Amino acid sequence: MKYAVGIYRLVIAFLCLVWTSVAWREPSYWVYFTYETNFLLGLVMLWAGVACLIDGKQPPAWLKGVLTLYIIITGLVAAFFLPPSDPESIEYVFGIETGNILHWATPILAVLDFVFFDAHRRFKWNYVLTWLIYFPFYLTFVLIRAHLWPHSGPEDGGNPYPYGFIDLNEIGWGQMGINIMLCIVGFTVLALVLVIADHILPKSPVVGSVRR
Repeated sequence: MKYAVGIYRLVIAFLCLVWTSVAWREPSYWVYFTYETNFLLGLVMLWAGVACLIDGKQPPAWLKGVLTLYIIITGLVAAFFLPPSDPESIEYVFGIETGNILHWATPILAVLDFVFFDAHRRFKWNYVLTWLIYFPFYLTFVLIRAHLWPHSGPEDGGNPYPYGFIDLNEIGWGQMGINIMLCIVGFTVLALVLVIADHILPKSPVVGSVRR
């Protein structure tokens, strides 16, 4: 069974890494939360998949958990908050729209991996807070980049802000502060749900067994 789990994880890694490959020819795409989280998830799933196949050590629970959390956030934000993609700016890999893979397929597959193939009861309660560390770094990167290169894109007209709810030029510091606080609250709740789910699920993987 561990080989099937390994192949499953390598498929996730393939989807993440190949469908984020468009950012290597369009570097401004790396400012998108979607591309960053999928690329990092791809690396972790590559590690996890190879570890299954060679009976090696799996990624640390903290690392696997934080990428699971942020890919869930990626999917939820895309589903409920992002406007429809501009048909003229949609990117494709092998004829499949990147959004369909990075916003839908990889989050769903990652959740299934967490539920069925991960060992559980490994997440510590302080992970709820330590997992949030990525978000401030991401915002700092977006703001510094926008300040230094205000017409660098990737949005229409060279707008450097990837998402409307953190577009400082449009909403100002006051509204951005409110939006950031709402994001932090939402991320904290999702992190708490993930830790609770980890404590509720069986200690051993629901399907198969792999080395931790």
